Amino acid sequence: MSDSDTRLRTKARRKTQRPKLHKVILVNDDFTPREFVVAVLKAVFRVNEDQSYRIMMTAHRRGVCVVAVYTKDVAETKASEGTEAGKAAGYPLMFTTEPEE
Repeated sequence: MSDSDTRLRTKARRKTQRPKLHKVILVNDDFTPREFVVAVLKAVFRVNEDQSYRIMMTAHRRGVCVVAVYTKDVAETKASEGTEAGKAAGYPLMFTTEPEE
């Protein structure tokens, strides 16, 4: 038997990294009606009435509120959809994204 027959062979496995997550942030403004913000949150982010209201009120009190956390592509798409819904209705509603720490 040769020396190469008795050696164990190991395979190096690469670990797949989880994609970096991004926060979608609702930015408060003084012009967009609360009911409209709640409707956009329900439509774009698929949250219920109660959660939408809490998110909207937190943004109202603190100036900003994290709506949800997604992968980068999804977060940017959702933020764009929400901002575009505001523009289409003539409101300065704004959603932004930033990397989660």
